[in-house]
Amino acid sequence: MNGRKMQLAKPFLPVLAPAAVGLALTALAFLLPLALPRGAAAVLPPSPAPVEEPEKDGEEAAAGADASMVLTVAMGDGSLEEMTLGQYLYGVVAAEMPASFEEQALRAQTVAARTYTLWKAEHSSQAHPEADVCTDFACCQAYTDPEAAAESWGDQAQTYETKLRQAVADTDGMVLTWQGQLIQAVFHSSSAGSTRDAVEVWGASVPYLVAVDSPEGEEVPNYRTTVTFTPEELSQALAGQGADLTGDPAGWLGEAALDSAGSVATLEVGGAAIAGNTLRTLLGLRSAHFTAAWDGEAFVFSVTGYGHGVGMSQYGANAMAKAGSTWQEILTHYYTGVEIVEKR
Repeated sequence: MNGRKMQLAKPFLPVLAPAAVGLALTALAFLLPLALPRGAAAVLPPSPAPVEEPEKDGEEAAAGADASMVLTVAMGDGSLEEMTLGQYLYGVVAAEMPASFEEQALRAQTVAARTYTLWKAEHSSQAHPEADVCTDFACCQAYTDPEAAAESWGDQAQTYETKLRQAVADTDGMVLTWQGQLIQAVFHSSSAGSTRDAVEVWGASVPYLVAVDSPEGEEVPNYRTTVTFTPEELSQALAGQGADLTGDPAGWLGEAALDSAGSVATLEVGGAAIAGNTLRTLLGLRSAHFTAAWDGEAFVFSVTGYGHGVGMSQYGANAMAKAGSTWQEILTHYYTGVEIVEKR
């Protein structure tokens, strides 16, 4: 680990071919930030730095694998902090999933976050070569500190703290593998009835990241959103995409090709076929599951869901938990063919 202090009994290697890994991670760098609900924050015990023996105040239940592993974390202010995997996961899970969610959904998120953390730690990033992971959601995963969490949760702080601690403790050391390798446990906020196959989003086929049904719907905040653009705004946003956006705007939009999940694979704009994921990024849409139309004055994009759509849907996980699914059932539903194993 290039002198870093993360302790692993045995290294895991990625299951993807090098080219597929590079493509997937490049896409993740800008897709993950759009995938995640961040309305909640964690209450964590103060992180000792450096960590020799993890403090037990509030982490007694995590005295196993998570507490025995030390990570070097690149913080938002540029500093490095050492904390146990358990401490890091508290902050990650709370930042990535509302603490008001069902307990089984929080456990599923914890296992996905733990798996992704260990995968990232085994694949050093040029963004933080001196650290195992960072707190930048555009690179690794979101993380929130105890002070911000307490302020965010207000009167619910103690209740949510207990839920988060229990989610981490009850899944201590549990990770997701495919053919013995840690998986890239990507996740997103909400789907439009189905998740998406990784090959249709990033061009790399991943056996455990295929399209599956997802049960969330109108209960999701901002599940359906609308974004409008004037002709000038659309032309400016799509500059460099090869689209001929001159003449009558009524003729700018052509046919949309959809992928297997109903998201836009490509949309013809000004005679150019532009990928739905590209449009999502350039236009700031919440997902690539959208329709587009000209109403005589502006272009109206009607969007469903939030995020890249690959892997576990967080609101889908919560809906499954409400219906009685366990965290194990949630994870094996969204990550096809994986095994849940204990990493000691």
